[in-house]
Amino acid sequence: MTIRVKICGIKTRQAMSAAVDGSADYIGMVFYAPSPRYVSPVEAGALARDVPVSAKKVAVTVDADDDLLEEIVAHAVPDLFQLHGSESPDRIAHIKQRFKLPVMKAVSISTPDDILTAHQFETSADLILFDAKPPKDMPDALPGGNGLAFDWGLIAAVRWKVPWLLSGGLTADNVNEAINTSGTTAVDVSSGVEREPGNKDPDLIRLFLNAAKQK
Repeated sequence: MTIRVKICGIKTRQAMSAAVDGSADYIGMVFYAPSPRYVSPVEAGALARDVPVSAKKVAVTVDADDDLLEEIVAHAVPDLFQLHGSESPDRIAHIKQRFKLPVMKAVSISTPDDILTAHQFETSADLILFDAKPPKDMPDALPGGNGLAFDWGLIAAVRWKVPWLLSGGLTADNVNEAINTSGTTAVDVSSGVEREPGNKDPDLIRLFLNAAKQK
């Protein structure tokens, strides 16, 4: 089974080169200012020149308005949007219609009820990304990239109408267990390939890609 891999939060050429050389399937760039992984649309545009056609450029946003999405499209020319906020199915439909790009919707998971919530996006999103829901006693948590994992068994037996990716607390050491437990065919990593928040380690990126793709 071939596993697709998304390396998220790329903001340097060194990290981009490691992701591209390791045959990452998706390259995520974050357009959310509070994140330590933030890049501006102009910066992302410069980085995006290194992305081959074999990898999809993912613009990660959090409740972004149309003006910001327009700027991202103009400079970074993404292949799809990843919505990591409280965007509704109607908002997803609007973005798809206006920008003519596919949309990946991130859904935070903690309990079986969150799985039920995720099903509402099957008719609007093209892909779903399952991430860990931060606990209430983590007030400074970001919408994603917190290095937290959820119970992968929650999604193991669930059938979905659209493709999906597993995220949250993944590293080279646990990605195969996550794949085997959840049954996913695609994984996403950000903090698990960093020395510190926002500082990607090219060696950890290579290790993760090798482990996930079992090279």
